[in-house]
Amino acid sequence: MAEQLEFFPVPSPCRGICQADARGYCRGCLRSREERFNWSKFTDSEKREVLRLCRQRFIRMRRAAKQDLPQDPAQPSLF
Repeated sequence: MAEQLEFFPVPSPCRGICQADARGYCRGCLRSREERFNWSKFTDSEKREVLRLCRQRFIRMRRAAKQDLPQDPAQPSLF
């Protein structure tokens, strides 16, 4: 597949929250240690792939947070 010509560089997803979670991903941008350290060496297509992976991690994190919430309301029955 031919690579599309890009007019603008792929910006870093860094949000300035540089703390690693238990799995080793940054809490701010969800990149791994290797992805953060090698960002400037990556090609634009590699950077887009890292951004796609970060988006998937974000979606999984949100789904896990929703599953932790109780399904039934905590209101007692009236009858």
